[in-house]
Order: sequence, then C-alpha cells, then structure tokens
Amino acid sequence: MQNVMIVGAGKGGTAILKILKESEVLKVSVVVDRNLNAPGMLLARKEGINTGTDWQPYLTDQIDIIIEVTGNEVVFQELRNTKSKQTVLIPGSVAFLVAKIMEEKEDLIEKHKNESYQQELIFNATNDGMVVIDKYGKVILFNTRAQEIIGVTKEQAIGKYVVEVIPTSRLPFILESRRTEANQEMVLENDRKIITTRIPIIEENGTLIGAFAVFKDITEVVNLAEELTDLREIQTMLQAIIHSSDDAISVVDENGRGILINPAYSRITGLTQEQVIGKPATADISEGESMHMKVLQTRRAVRGVPMRVGPNKREVIVNVAPIIVKGKLKGSVGVIHDMSEMKSLSRELNRARQLIRKLEAKYTFEDIIGQSDEMMLAIEQAKLGAKTPATVLLRGESGTGKELFAHAIHNASDRKYNKFIRVNCAAISETLLESELFGYEEGAFSGAVRGGKRGFFEEANNGSIFLDEIGELPVNTQAKLLRVLQEKEIIRVGGTKPISINVRIIAATNVNLEKGIAKGSFREDLYYRLNRMPIHIPPLRKRIEEIPLLNERLIQKISQDYGRNVEGITPSALKQLMEYDWPGNVRELENILGRAIIFMKFNDQFIDVQHLPELKNQQNLTESSVNNTTDSVVMDRTLSDMMEEFEAKIIKQTLLRLNENKTLTAKTLGLSVRNLYYKIEKYKIEKNSMQ
Repeated sequence: MQNVMIVGAGKGGTAILKILKESEVLKVSVVVDRNLNAPGMLLARKEGINTGTDWQPYLTDQIDIIIEVTGNEVVFQELRNTKSKQTVLIPGSVAFLVAKIMEEKEDLIEKHKNESYQQELIFNATNDGMVVIDKYGKVILFNTRAQEIIGVTKEQAIGKYVVEVIPTSRLPFILESRRTEANQEMVLENDRKIITTRIPIIEENGTLIGAFAVFKDITEVVNLAEELTDLREIQTMLQAIIHSSDDAISVVDENGRGILINPAYSRITGLTQEQVIGKPATADISEGESMHMKVLQTRRAVRGVPMRVGPNKREVIVNVAPIIVKGKLKGSVGVIHDMSEMKSLSRELNRARQLIRKLEAKYTFEDIIGQSDEMMLAIEQAKLGAKTPATVLLRGESGTGKELFAHAIHNASDRKYNKFIRVNCAAISETLLESELFGYEEGAFSGAVRGGKRGFFEEANNGSIFLDEIGELPVNTQAKLLRVLQEKEIIRVGGTKPISINVRIIAATNVNLEKGIAKGSFREDLYYRLNRMPIHIPPLRKRIEEIPLLNERLIQKISQDYGRNVEGITPSALKQLMEYDWPGNVRELENILGRAIIFMKFNDQFIDVQHLPELKNQQNLTESSVNNTTDSVVMDRTLSDMMEEFEAKIIKQTLLRLNENKTLTAKTLGLSVRNLYYKIEKYKIEKNSMQ
C-alpha cells in the first residue's frame, strides 16, 4: 500500500480525501493546509490522519505520492524541486480526474456485485441443483441445492474440474458433442438418485463458452414408491396373519359397519362374511351390547367383556380397541376369545402353577401374623437366621406354621432366586426316603431309572431344602444327613463318588428331639448340627389374642378359594373361638372356618355360632370319653382287651374331631405318625367306621 500526502484541504482536497480514505491501495498519511480549520483538516483529524500547516517536515522517503490541490503554482514548483525522484507529484486536477474514474469503477464493481448477488439468490432459491462449467470443464457455478444433493460444498467445487467434484458427470461429453441430454437418470456416489438435464452454453456467433446441468433428487420419490410396494406386501402379510389366527378378529369402520373378519370369527360365531361385512356391528350379538359401538362412541378400549355371539349363543370374552390415525377415528378392531379355549388354558395354567409351587417358596414374613411377644421373638429370630447360611431348626406343635416360617426364611435370604425344595420326612416310606433325598445311580436297585436320578439335595443346590418332621428320620438316614451338614457333599445310593452341594437346610419338628436322643432314636451329633439356630413357634393357645387377625386373613383367603363373599365373623362366634384351646393350632382354625363357610348360605356375610361345629376342650373331651367307655365295658373281659377297645375309640374320636388329619391326630395323642398308622391298621379303623 502506498502512502499519500495531500497538500491543500479546501473543497478539492476534502473531495480527494473522501475518495481516497475508502481506497484499498492508497493510504493518506498526512494532510497539509495553512488553515487548521479547513474542511479537509477537520475530516483528517476525525479519521486519525496526521495534519500540519507546513508540508516540508512531512516530505520524507516514506511518502510515495503527493497530491497538490492548492492551485498555487509556486507551491507546486517548490514541491517538485524538493521531492525525491521516487515520489510522484500529481496536480490537483489530474488527481481529481483519477479519483473520479476510481469512484466510477467502485460504483461499477458494486453494481456488478449486486447483480451477482441477485443471480446467486435466484440460483440458490430454486429446488433444483445447478452446476455450470466453463469451456475448460471447470466449475464456475454451484448452487445450494447442488451442495445438498451431491454432498460437496461450494468452496470445494468452484474452480475444480467437474469430474473431480462429480466423477460420473457427463458435462465434459456435452462440451465435446454440443448436444443436449434431457431427463437422464443418474446415481451419485452417495447413492442418491437424480434426474438431470445437461445443456451446452453457446453464444449467438456459435462460440462454445461452457455447459450446465439442472437436476432433481428423486431418491425420496423412489423410496416412497418402494415403501408403497412394501406397504402392499405388509398388507398382504397382515391379511395372511389375521386369517391364520386362531382368535376371532372383526374390524368395523367409523360408522360401525363390518369391513373385515377372519375364518376363526366365522368358526366361533357361526356367521359368514355375507352376514357381517357391510352390516351393523350388532349383527353378531346374541346377548349383551355391541362393544364396537361403545368403543366408537367413547374412543376408549374395552377388555374382558363377556357376551354371547352368533345363532348358537357362543359364550365369549371380547377385547375391542379404537383405530385412530393422526387423531382421527377410523374404526375399531375386536378380538373374540372362545371361553371353552380359555377354560382349557386356565386349567393348564393352574397345573403349571402347581408345578412351580413345588420349586418356589410362596410366603414371606409379611404373610406371618403375630402380635404376642413369643411370636414376635420367633419372627425376629427367623429374620436374623435368614441373613446367615446357618441351619435353622423350627420347633413347635403341628399346625403352628413351621412351613410358613421356612418359606419366609428362604425368601428373605440371598438364595431366594434359587429353588426351595420341601420334603416331609414322615410321608415317604423308609425304604424310599434315602434314594429320594440323595438320589441313586443306575442299577442301584431293581426298578431304578436308567441313568440314575438326582435327589432332593441335588435339586436344591444353591437353594434351600425344608426337611419337615425331621424327628421321624430313620437312624441310618440321619448318618447320611450328618455327612451333608459336615462335608457339604452327598453320595448317591449305589454310588461311590461324592457330589459337592451348597444347600441351606431348614428343619422342622413337632416332637421332643431330646427325648429321642435319650431313647436312641435320634443321633445326638445330628441334633447339635441341626440345633445351631433353634426357633420356637408358640402354639395358638398361647397367643389367643391373635385369633381376630388370623380370622380376618383366613376368611379372606378361604372366601376367594371357594368363590364366596364372607366379610367376617360375629362377636359371639369369635368369643367361642377364643375360648377353645386349639390343640390343632392354626391349621385346625383354618379347618373350622373352612367348614363354616361351606355350610353358610350364599346370602350370609358373617360367620355365626350356628355355622361353627361344637368345640370342646381336650380335657372335657377326655373325661367324657372315659365315662362313656366305662359304662360300656363288659366286666368279664381282660384288662388288655378293654384297654385296646378304649384306645381304638379314642383314636376314632380324635380322627373324627380333627377331620381325619392323621399328622395332627398323632401329635394330639402323643404318637408318631408311623405308630398311628400301625394302630389304625391294627384296630381296622376305616373311614366308614367313623361315620
């Protein structure tokens, strides 16, 4: 950039200063005039340009051009004689003429810029891509839409050979052939599909100056066409799915007229397409209102509505949902389930649940009802035991809820997601018990399953096993159980290889194990292994105050099981229950309430005294039994015969009172379950004989 000194700051100097201060190649370094308040001097100071009244101090080698606009010939001559040879001196008239020419040039440039900007706006406003090349094949125009379609910026394209920007471009061929190509399909490198027209640019005199291409992106159009084809395929697939469904499906339009049914619908309802399509939605209803019409009115789905359909009044369950597209109701679709099929599925589900219950613990501590100090202590001990891997021994009378505690301990432990196996040691014969607990190898005994069988302990690996009636365990099996507790491994019957297991043992008993140790029927070392964390569950007679809460829970459960609507128990009936000593504990209470609900009328909502059986405490019952027996004794019989007859009567009466619950009867009479079965067989006590 060259430095300029203006001598003279009148009108002429001011005009030149205004022109030059916008110049990009000339820089005004100083303005000189004798009048410090001349217009040019004021403007120069405003623009930050040096000013002075004498030009001589500023005339250095740094000044490239001097513009003299004073009009004084003497000043002009002095400047010419003083300046160096490299400095150019321009008279004011010449400078003004040059400045005017430069101003006109700037105006022309600005006008050209405006026109170019307008043209670019037009090019960029169109939705078509445009590419223009010159006669050498270089890109000179590349609009915004072309950038979007091709994926190349304008800066990357301008000045490049067109094939470098668009490798598949045919514009070079257009330059050579001078032929127009209209509506040609083309696939770009970014997989976009376009329709393009290519035209050569030829002047009137026939001179070729370039070529341009105009193109549209048809990717979306092609995709829409493909989507339409896909939609038709999907429609065909949906129709195939609907027609292959075993559930009856019907569709109605927004006016409630049938537009589609599947074969299953005709099979279940007995109605043909001619009887449904185009007919009102009520055409298939035998009993009940049309759920299609209800859904169309409310725009809300309905589920599980029972009704009867078709001429055969088929009992079905209906689910109907509205069809809403972009906020507009277009109709509704209904699915009809045949109740006979649902009942079959329900039976299968119940069977599956029964299988699952054998492997899962069903109860938690929330299911245990307890308010008394003894019960709360047992619950707290059980919760503490659940957090440790220690063996737990549940002790208490039969029917106090030992199995309930076992379930809760498993569910509160870190093994709750693994199996919970329940084993009643008294219910399995002595010959089978060992093989059931520990499994057996192939060929261990006659009748053994090929390949052997896993025992309960293997099934419960990483989980818990509940050994109920542990006091009835045979002595030889006790020794094997002791090995499990000590070594954490088992040996199958007929096998020799030990199998490591990780099982949490929860044992329960209603007998006095200490007496069993004294008699030699229970191993002392096993007792100390099992009795590491004993939990005593109090009998119901010691927590009578809990009977109201137990009644509420049991009545609710039994009512649901029996399909009744019993709300509770009357105060007088509750008083009678609380005066009884409950030798059978909670199990007996559940039995009494269950029988009462069975014999209640359907409109009865509360259990009353007349619904309960006669409840006599054990002491009174025994005295009465003794008196009745004494009266009927034949005096000439032996004492042994009379004792056996008395024993048989006591067993019969106890079985009858406890609803033939042999485990509870054995507990009440102080017998083992095996001993009770022996006496029943000995005295030929059969069910018919107790009627």
